[in-house]
Amino acid sequence: MNRTFHASNTKTVAARVTPWKRTAVLILAGFALAIRVVAGGSGLNVAVVVNQNSSNSVELGNYYCEKRGVPSQNVLRISWPGGNADWTASDFDTFLRTPLSAMLASRRLTNQIEVVLLSMDIPYRVTLTTGSSATSGINSTTAALFYGFQPDGCATECPEGFPSCNLAPGSTNRYAGSEGVFRQAPPINTMSNSWLVMMLTSSNLTQAKAVVERGLASDGSLPTQRVYLAKSEDVNRNVRYALYDNALFNIQVDGVLNAMRTNTDTTFGLGDMLGYANGSYALAIYGGFAPGAMADSLTSFGGKIFEDSGHTDALDFLNAGATASYGTVVEPCAYLQKFPAPQNYFYQARGFSMAECYYQSLTNPYQGLLVGEPLAAPFAQPCQGNWSQPLAGAVISGTTNLTLNFSSLSTDRPVQIVDLFVDDQWAGTITNVPPRTNNILYVTLNGFRTNYAVPANASLRSVTSNLVLRLNEATYRNATRVAAFAHGDRIELQGLDAATPGAAISVAVSNHIGSAAVLTSFIRASRTNLLDTEAYGLREYAVVGSLAIGDYLKLTGTKTNGAGFSVAFTNQSGSATFAGFVQSFLAAVNADPSLQAADGVIAEDLVTGILADEQPYGQFNLRVRSPGIAAAQLQVWLTGSFTISPTTTLRLEGNLADLRPRNHLYLTAGLTNLSLTFPFNTATSADGYHQLTVVAYEGSHVRTQKRISQNVRIQNNSWSADFTMLLGDTNTALEATLQFAVFANTNNIAKIELFTTGGLFAISNNVAATTFAVGANYLGVGLHPFFALITRSDGKQYRTETKWVRIVGAEPLFNVSALGPAPLLTWPAIAGRAYRVLSATSLADTFIPRAVVTPTNSIGRWSETNHAAPERYYRVASP
Repeated sequence: MNRTFHASNTKTVAARVTPWKRTAVLILAGFALAIRVVAGGSGLNVAVVVNQNSSNSVELGNYYCEKRGVPSQNVLRISWPGGNADWTASDFDTFLRTPLSAMLASRRLTNQIEVVLLSMDIPYRVTLTTGSSATSGINSTTAALFYGFQPDGCATECPEGFPSCNLAPGSTNRYAGSEGVFRQAPPINTMSNSWLVMMLTSSNLTQAKAVVERGLASDGSLPTQRVYLAKSEDVNRNVRYALYDNALFNIQVDGVLNAMRTNTDTTFGLGDMLGYANGSYALAIYGGFAPGAMADSLTSFGGKIFEDSGHTDALDFLNAGATASYGTVVEPCAYLQKFPAPQNYFYQARGFSMAECYYQSLTNPYQGLLVGEPLAAPFAQPCQGNWSQPLAGAVISGTTNLTLNFSSLSTDRPVQIVDLFVDDQWAGTITNVPPRTNNILYVTLNGFRTNYAVPANASLRSVTSNLVLRLNEATYRNATRVAAFAHGDRIELQGLDAATPGAAISVAVSNHIGSAAVLTSFIRASRTNLLDTEAYGLREYAVVGSLAIGDYLKLTGTKTNGAGFSVAFTNQSGSATFAGFVQSFLAAVNADPSLQAADGVIAEDLVTGILADEQPYGQFNLRVRSPGIAAAQLQVWLTGSFTISPTTTLRLEGNLADLRPRNHLYLTAGLTNLSLTFPFNTATSADGYHQLTVVAYEGSHVRTQKRISQNVRIQNNSWSADFTMLLGDTNTALEATLQFAVFANTNNIAKIELFTTGGLFAISNNVAATTFAVGANYLGVGLHPFFALITRSDGKQYRTETKWVRIVGAEPLFNVSALGPAPLLTWPAIAGRAYRVLSATSLADTFIPRAVVTPTNSIGRWSETNHAAPERYYRVASP
């Protein structure tokens, strides 16, 4: 009569069955694999390291590989038995660095991998103890893998009494500030192994996966949320404010990203942010972050992510919704070079990936831990591309032509380089379109025109640096009153005349084919004139000495209108402190009526302390009250009873580069429409099933990628092999053992190899048929490929089709259907999982176990064999 199905939280299904009516309900699960492509690398360029001793590490690594399209051979399994905080330098080398280098070499990935992702439950701090502060030290794991372990290097007594309070010799990251292609501007030298390393982790697995999702959501999203560069009241930690003006100015010139300065110790009231930089012992984090947000705080222990340091740490930002963060794992002292410069937000606006942004902003990152999603690139804009030939699934042989097309939005992002990957492994460069010899670039500054003819064998970097030389030639520079500075593929222009506003300095550029056959060299300007700064002129002063009655400080100066001023403060108290005295002097400056107007001066940012020789000191800034270089022409002279620096009359333009009007010129190379037909020799690959992938790179140093793939079958010989899954299906239980059978149609077989996540899994030698058993628990929850490679005695090979299996842990509720009078129960199953079938003749009765069914595929089945009862209720339960 009626047949109803009910689901409960115990993952059981009840069916009231009577023998004279038939109903069938079948639910099957499937999956779709979507890959997003980003700047500065894609999944093809990422190596994922998982700790086999942590199921969370393995599952997170699998999740990242699926979401980012990381090939299965790019996964390294290590077996670290310890905790997730510390390991020695010896353990770091034994368990991570050496196996990683060996894996990349053996799988021929050394020149392909640029990013290394460490998947949670891997230690984040490396300690080397030798008994000497010169050779001992503490580094973060990400930095030690990025450019090698850096000892503290204190030859004698270390500053502040802490070995880590030092700027280690040799720890400078040459990639920092380069705006270059990572492999062309490595952190140490071109002969060293180095990778952009980040740790993907969080307080739990769910939150770590959410970081990945935010990275994916950010790609190419062109977010409008604001970046906040905040200055807290913590004078020991807010020191990055000195770098804010440069970053903000660069961002404003390009007009792509929304950023501003603010004075705050919290994020309260700021809403969703694209970024947040501050310096404070403990920040109050409210609100949230937009996908792709970078956020961090300059404090001692922001990298102690699983320790109760009392400091706001990098995980606090990730858990609040940021996509990447940074913090130091040991006391660094307030070296700006050890913390991200706010310029990382400018790099992000250019389109660089998260890992590139952070490492370019870190001059000496050896004590800092980078956490988050390395490929996230909110401002990346890849070109478009498609395959023309061969068609999907085509059978190809011999030497066949591959045809494809790419197009970009404009000459701002032309297509320059196209690479071919066969089965996710780099096979070669199809084309590289350099700046073409004899193309001509024209630049007109302030009405004065010059040009630059591209020489032979030029690169973007060489064109940029040589054009800067041309723009800085004495005669031309004296005419334009504009200076040029090279930053990778970008030229920064600065106006030199304090009296000339940026709006009055015009900028025009153009490109010409010259005598070349094609135009592939391009230049563009961010604006049609120079932009005036919003920065305020300032200069830092230092005062050192003991305080006595009658001691004084005096500030004299001349305003930009020629009016003079003088402010002094004299100590009249025998109980006054040096710090209090300097603070009183600053208060006197700030209260002087002649300095309150827009052409006045403010004294701020006081820091006081005791030097190593026990002399008290005070540091502070004198800042003009109006923005721009013209206002900074005010001149001051600080005198008094102490050692004072600087000692002469100076303008308040200690930050001169931030005050001059500015513009940017960008160099690119390539073509906006690129159609390629090139021969592919199939004989260099095994017969059988393959994926051909072509990657097109943007013709700037950002190198945003577009990745397109096509599946084909190569057939140059008559032999083949069958690859069958004996136990398992598209969804297979974590507790199951998968089984595969391989049968070659010839007996002349040297070996059969099975590959899956992590590369080669097993080998059978000198047999034409074999079976392989794979414990699903070893591979972990996630999506996994399986294929076999069969090698004949003469060296010829056959590659089978790839079978994809999703290994499933906890199972959601499912429906059961009942067919026929028997009845036959069926349900969507996870292959290899044991299901308990229970029944009762009344809902009031206890359900009695009837059978245990372990399906070998995605459908579970069980037939009733006892027909004595007129009706029954059934439950099917998974573990």
